[in-house]
Amino acid sequence: MSSLHAPLLEWYDEHARDLPWRRPEASAWSVMVSELMLQQTPVARVLPVHAAWMERWPTPGDLAAEPTGEAVRAWGRLGYPRRALRLHAAATAIVAEHGGEVPRDHAVLLTLPGVGEYTAAAIASFAFGQRHVVLDTNVRRVLARVLGGDELPPAGLTRAERERAASVVPDDAATAATWAVAVMELGALVCTARQPACADCPLAAQCAWLAAGRPAYDGPPRRAQAWAGTDRQCRGRLMGVVRDAEGPVHVSALAAAWPEPEQRERCLAGLVADRLLVRAGDSGYALP
Repeated sequence: MSSLHAPLLEWYDEHARDLPWRRPEASAWSVMVSELMLQQTPVARVLPVHAAWMERWPTPGDLAAEPTGEAVRAWGRLGYPRRALRLHAAATAIVAEHGGEVPRDHAVLLTLPGVGEYTAAAIASFAFGQRHVVLDTNVRRVLARVLGGDELPPAGLTRAERERAASVVPDDAATAATWAVAVMELGALVCTARQPACADCPLAAQCAWLAAGRPAYDGPPRRAQAWAGTDRQCRGRLMGVVRDAEGPVHVSALAAAWPEPEQRERCLAGLVADRLLVRAGDSGYALP
């Protein structure tokens, strides 16, 4: 075993958060739902939506039996609502092609709508205890610091990062699955992007970045995501109005929510193209 394994696994045993998708009784579907919800969304915001979702749709078949608009409505204000459509499409595929059970095989998981390399590895590891390289933003940051001596990883995932991560995955499958979630948890709670708590880190004695004096990131500029006034904000505002309504929404209500006409029309057209909204008559919109 790597000298990193024991201290981190012991730390995780003591400090892991009690999250519903990590509990022994959690289904593979619960894990899958959590992984899509957690993409670019904090745990605190996901927890109530995940709980409501699992209560209403405890299996893929329960979700697949509903219209896609209900998935979008239940998604609430998590953001990036296309993820709700992908989960619905994945549930439909699971029912049609896999007997209603989330597939165990990593390669098969990759064939499901909305499931990429990270998500397939995470489901296979966390739901089925398999050995895979699981690389999210938190894991990449921890490994960049501990093994690479860099404050932050590159903007895009590189082959070198993947090889470095693979080199420290434990050989035993069950230990590898715990390692994957433990590194992720360390990045979320201790080795954070802005204010890492190095004094509390179980890997501090082996961290190349800390040993080098915590040098600042000197790679290409990392642009912060804008929000105010963007199409993303406009789309979110419009979706919120339709999602909260009992039925179709007249364009006048949407104009009140976002007064700028050109941007509003562009975003409405995009929402229809993305199948998040449908036209309802000549002057209204509704969930699909």
